[in-house]
Amino acid sequence: MSKQDESRREFLVRAAVSAGAVAGAGLVPEAQTQNREQQREANASAQPHSTGNGLGAFLNRDDAATVAAFTERLMPGAPGKPGARDAGVVNYIDLALSGAYADLQDFYRRGLAQLDQYCRKTYNEPFARLSAAQQDEVITALEEGKATGFTWPTAQALFNTLRTHTMEGMFADPIYGGNKDFAGWRLVGFPGAQAIFTPADMQSTRAFTRTPMIGLQSQAKGR
Repeated sequence: MSKQDESRREFLVRAAVSAGAVAGAGLVPEAQTQNREQQREANASAQPHSTGNGLGAFLNRDDAATVAAFTERLMPGAPGKPGARDAGVVNYIDLALSGAYADLQDFYRRGLAQLDQYCRKTYNEPFARLSAAQQDEVITALEEGKATGFTWPTAQALFNTLRTHTMEGMFADPIYGGNKDFAGWRLVGFPGAQAIFTPADMQSTRAFTRTPMIGLQSQAKGR
């Protein structure tokens, strides 16, 4: 893993923890303004329609490939350190766009189309086919507002939205379709919902490592 990759990972992890992602076990704004049970049912009903690789709910094959590549550069994986692909971030975004984030469907369609147009103009290839170094150059251009050809959404708006949704897909409760196998929670040492915490657990200053970790998804299946 390059120093740039490591720096990007550390930034997202710190940002997620600061935002209370692992403490609250979720980052989805809509979930905070809707009835919790209604949100569980909506996401549970959406999940069977997904193939688990970002297809089946909203994203088509090309858009899913673009989102998967983009989010992986934002949160790159490394040996022993799960990245966006490992956590199923593209699946989280796909499901969210068919449910809680349905109002962002046109934002994503237009944003991803503009992204590929910029990449084809600059490198003669769509984003998903660029090298990692080229993808990083594109992401930096978006972040700094230097990528041309963007009207709505703007380059920075697309970058900020994808970065936020990458964080959500990494660290929100697995019921939302991301954080596969608790990859994000394991990364930051968050134990998830446990059946019980013993007095010794509560008093210990060491990282909590006992398994299994039980998320809302697992609890719902047991009902």
